[in-house]
Amino acid sequence: MAPSHPLSPGLSPEETQDAAVSSCVPPSTLTKRRDFQRASRARRVAMPGFILQARQRSAGETDTDGLRVGYTCSKKVGNAVARNRAKRRLREAVRLTLPPLARPDHDYVLIGRRDATAHQPFAALCKDIARALAILHADTKA
Repeated sequence: MAPSHPLSPGLSPEETQDAAVSSCVPPSTLTKRRDFQRASRARRVAMPGFILQARQRSAGETDTDGLRVGYTCSKKVGNAVARNRAKRRLREAVRLTLPPLARPDHDYVLIGRRDATAHQPFAALCKDIARALAILHADTKA
């Protein structure tokens, strides 16, 4: 029996293998303002280092299938250097954590928080992403 993915306990070996394959495909990045606005009206979970917003796309909404992720940090996070550092950390945490746990027909937006995103330990940031996804998808069926 193959060991399960450390961030996705409870998955069968087949699901873990499928998740590993899907994690090879990097998520698309949200760039259009209207996509961020739609996500802002959807479900959200606040964690110590960020806020995660998630919305399910309708079937004919976009040409892009799969996972889409957006990142944003306001000027409250700091100057451009601090905002970019916070977004880089979020992008890397998402790259390592999100694909096996996320749903392909969803848009996700991560909002950086002042004094938290850039200074929180990276392992804690990754665990918070996994926890936030579990909370968001707890009451919805795949």
